[in-house]
Amino acid sequence: MSLDQRQFRDALGAFPTGITVVTAKDVDGKPVGATANSFSSVSLDPPLVLWSVAKTANCYNAFMKAKHFAIHILHAGQENISRLFATKEADKFANLQWYESVQGAPLLADFSVRFECSTENLYEGGDHIIVVGRVHEMSVQECEPLGFYK
Repeated sequence: MSLDQRQFRDALGAFPTGITVVTAKDVDGKPVGATANSFSSVSLDPPLVLWSVAKTANCYNAFMKAKHFAIHILHAGQENISRLFATKEADKFANLQWYESVQGAPLLADFSVRFECSTENLYEGGDHIIVVGRVHEMSVQECEPLGFYK
């Protein structure tokens, strides 16, 4: 049976999720990022998380080569950041406060929770690649997370 992709996507939207922005540097050292709601925990010991990136995403090659990245769980006031990182905007970092981690990953200054990770494994997942990251640092701010439903 063949599923209609739009209907399938809409059906998945019935499951409420948080919204993240994942950031890394490309091979030229330029910061890249993408909005993702495919974030999930994998393991407590060792601390592992996952997210997936579309093979058609502009930042796909950067994430495939990145040794370090950061996952930022957005807070309720960051709908604009979610939309910005979901676009093909050339420089998504131009008007944002951010800095580099010790490992070189771009870190957004404003977030609900942030995980600083190293790439542990990459897995094929249809039209996406599943990225598993080992969490090395974690920062938590007490605020309401941003959610997505349909």
